[in-house]
Amino acid sequence: MKKYRNISIILLFVVVASCRNHSDTIVQEMPEKVEQMPEHPLPYHMIDWKEKANNFDDIVFSQTHVTEGSSLIWFDDAKRNFDQRTFGIYTVIDDVRQGPDVNNGEFHEAINTLGALMSAGLVGIDKRDQHGVNYVKMVQNYFNRDNGWNIMMNNTCEEVALLGGGYGRDWWYDVFPNVLYYAVCDLFPGVDRADSLRHIIAEQFFNADSVLNGNYNYTYFDYSTMEGKVSEIPHQQDAAAGHAWVLYSAYMSYGDPRYLAGARSALDALTELEESRFYEILMPFGAYTAARLNAEQGDQYDVGKIINWTFEGCTSEDGRNGWGVINDRWGEYDVSGMVGNIIQEGGYGFLMNTFDLAWPLVPMVRYEPAYAKAIGKWMLNAANTARLFYPYEIPDKNQWLPEKKAVTRNVIAYEGLKKTDVYDKPELRGVSPVALGDGPNWVVGQPPISMFSIYGSAHAGIFGSIIRETNVEQVLQLNCLATDFYSGPAYPTYLYYNPYGEDKKIEFFSGPDPVDLYDAIGHKTVSEYLAGSGSFVLPAGEAMLIVAIPSGSLTEKAGNKTMVNGIVIAYR
Repeated sequence: MKKYRNISIILLFVVVASCRNHSDTIVQEMPEKVEQMPEHPLPYHMIDWKEKANNFDDIVFSQTHVTEGSSLIWFDDAKRNFDQRTFGIYTVIDDVRQGPDVNNGEFHEAINTLGALMSAGLVGIDKRDQHGVNYVKMVQNYFNRDNGWNIMMNNTCEEVALLGGGYGRDWWYDVFPNVLYYAVCDLFPGVDRADSLRHIIAEQFFNADSVLNGNYNYTYFDYSTMEGKVSEIPHQQDAAAGHAWVLYSAYMSYGDPRYLAGARSALDALTELEESRFYEILMPFGAYTAARLNAEQGDQYDVGKIINWTFEGCTSEDGRNGWGVINDRWGEYDVSGMVGNIIQEGGYGFLMNTFDLAWPLVPMVRYEPAYAKAIGKWMLNAANTARLFYPYEIPDKNQWLPEKKAVTRNVIAYEGLKKTDVYDKPELRGVSPVALGDGPNWVVGQPPISMFSIYGSAHAGIFGSIIRETNVEQVLQLNCLATDFYSGPAYPTYLYYNPYGEDKKIEFFSGPDPVDLYDAIGHKTVSEYLAGSGSFVLPAGEAMLIVAIPSGSLTEKAGNKTMVNGIVIAYR
């Protein structure tokens, strides 16, 4: 009788344990757009994105590399805003608006130079002292104090923007350089004056949000007069996401509760919208910030709404209608995952925007793991598609200027990828997709070679810091800490997604100190005592959020957090 009683107890324990494990596993949410993307994008080829970013930095920041007309970088001695030299990088190859001998060498763009510095820092290059030059200090000249805006802007002043052909005030151009600058400062701490500038930016963004008071229905905001402005350019309500990201980063830096309140206020303005107003790149930073506020501060923002708005895109006629994430097959190529215009001439994707979407969304899954599978699947598609922008990764027949691709040194890509060719080039009619760019259309005199986009390619370090291949093709290791700026202490954390219909054994490499692998989605240890290398089983069609914790560590619960040695390893 005792024997059967023991068996019953054992069976009861197994049932209880099974129920507990099942209830602890976080149910995955899948946006419809991602659900429709292929499990195995074809043709498949994953390039070494870290190598791409390293080679970009080596070539672009070399004073000796010359394209057809000029080098790719120059120094600017106009000393706008601060009494120091700065530098410029061509927006596109041989941009006639730019260079040391054009417009006094002053016209260059922050989304290019700051993006290049961030990209380099992400793959381990120290731009504070590269060949004796402190590039990080130099970019402070983009802080527009002479005009009273007192934020980072895309040019060193409005006058310089006009020298380059000019554009109507465009809110994302004013907000995104500050997001980039905050990232650069996190990667390169200790630079003189940087902390002061970040503090001033936070004050300007906090004051702006206070004035806006929940209404971001403007084309741009004048940060000198603190007034919202409207022009013929569509309203850009997702500027609120950029404000929220910067203000929460400032809160994590300085601990000022006003910045936390400002981040919440901006997110309230974003989430209270009735539909997506995704304009260029800022919307997903709202999803990341909302997820962090929920996880770290106990807020209750609807992260899924912002994620769906990002992927589905803007459908409003008075917004940037059609701007979102492309999901399609063009000709012989799966091109899902690109960010761009879904409806323009069948679809027009852009490289920089695709890189930049990974920046907030991959680390977001640490704080909102319900979207781990969705982001893993999207990244597989996006990374496979992104290579097609590079002229050596797409057949000559599918690109605009194959005869000039040698000047790119395989580190500078075309700006865009389009479903159909609408230009008067007979050999491309009926070809899909076509790699090309808008550079030749910007100003009179731009050469065809300006289709090669330095500013888009400059952000390759985002993929370079996040993506690694595993022993199983199409199963990627995604580093969730690489772009998780202004975050607290964390153990190495990686997202894996298995697109196959069967389980896969994934090799894992660590340092000499033994680690256990903890899955923050299933809330369980999946492999123990790995020293140097080991493996774990990734279930069919599922994602895991693997945290490498010291071997033998005990976990403890603290509210919605699971912790090891006082460090959070899982939320919810």
